[in-house]
Amino acid sequence: MNKRDASRAPRSLPADTAGHLILTRPGPIEDALIRRAEQAGVDYVVLVADPAEALQLHDEGYRVMVGSSDDPATHRAARVDKAALLSATWPDTTNANIIFTAREISADVPVVATANKEASVDVLELAGANEVLRLGLLLGSAMADRTLLPGGRSHLIGRFAGVLIAEARVAGTPLEGRSIADVELRRRLGVTVIGVWDQGVFTIAVPNIELNASSVLILAATQDQLDAYDRCYGTGSELEGSVVIIGAGRVGRAAAQAFAEADIGYKIIEQQPERILDEHYVLGDAADIAVLEAAGIRTATGVLITAHDDDINIYLTIYCRRLQPHLQIVARANLDRNVSTLYRAGADDVLSYASTGAAAVWNHFRGNDTLVVADGLDVFRSTVPVSMRDKTLATSGLREKTGCNLVAIETDGTLVGNPGADVVLTADTGLILIGDDAGQERLANLNDGWRARLRRRMA
Repeated sequence: MNKRDASRAPRSLPADTAGHLILTRPGPIEDALIRRAEQAGVDYVVLVADPAEALQLHDEGYRVMVGSSDDPATHRAARVDKAALLSATWPDTTNANIIFTAREISADVPVVATANKEASVDVLELAGANEVLRLGLLLGSAMADRTLLPGGRSHLIGRFAGVLIAEARVAGTPLEGRSIADVELRRRLGVTVIGVWDQGVFTIAVPNIELNASSVLILAATQDQLDAYDRCYGTGSELEGSVVIIGAGRVGRAAAQAFAEADIGYKIIEQQPERILDEHYVLGDAADIAVLEAAGIRTATGVLITAHDDDINIYLTIYCRRLQPHLQIVARANLDRNVSTLYRAGADDVLSYASTGAAAVWNHFRGNDTLVVADGLDVFRSTVPVSMRDKTLATSGLREKTGCNLVAIETDGTLVGNPGADVVLTADTGLILIGDDAGQERLANLNDGWRARLRRRMA
């Protein structure tokens, strides 16, 4: 019976499989990638060496295939020569083996790998990786960026289809306590507010949203328009005071480097003596008030909580928030399910290791179609759903039906940002939208192309 059960987990993909993602292990990053793939109608397979584990994942609804990721036969069975991307997120040495093995079968498949050590980047590229991601560095830099988010001034997130996407804090600016309609940013400065983050919750921008000290605006504009915004609402230096970093791992050290480059004072709390490098380090347990005070928690402007354990991060977030109610807290989540808990614990910003990794891989895979703004929030391209064609933007119900906000439209290669309500949406109109996971799913449900992809997958 065990043998028969184990045989239910596939050993190969159908011969006509193509354009799929090959994920070389199950894990938190892979779970985040799978959510994106399913939402976009992209096929995937997870390689699992243990038949029992593969069977369990198969029964949970994952598309898995039994096979070792360092075995050429596995890559042949996974149709690596027809895949759209291969992702390798194992330790560095294992990744090198996987990549080199995959390159025996296919010289062309795009390969994205993660690397823990800087020295591994060259080795993995020599093995055949097209892109090597140092996730600790990415996450640490992103956490520092959240702390250094300039007072009132815009901070560029990325460029998409010729439009600049930026974020800006409301705290300490004349925007605080006013509604989007009151400030008339689009009329005065040409800047469009396309959404608002508030304690981890994203809301599509509508005129009656009231802005408060915890609000972060998501803006779409040209560089000149952002410069005009900064002249109106910039409130001074990036950060006054100092920052406490809890944890001297890869993420904490990367954040410290960013603060050093910005000439911001910092202290790092670390329990392992061998990681203590210089006067910036404080040896001890961050749960000890004496250690926190030695690191300057009483006078710090911000604190970064970077431990590998989410339980510890939640504990320390609660503690630091009670000690310093006005402290800016940026916390790391290792599992996506703990993001909301960290916000409830008192964090101002939470960055997920899994989502940061998945976003980096996905941006490489769909760089021309998607810009990941934050965990669960994307700027993306779409066609106009059939039910909305030949209607004006105002009468289409695009925002009401999908929860996505229009950033720009593209017709015959011409991009028009901030389109008016009287613009007619046709079959040839390309939409540039911003939306969270739920909004993108609602849009997909309205799109006939999504249904066709689903039918093909079910077949």
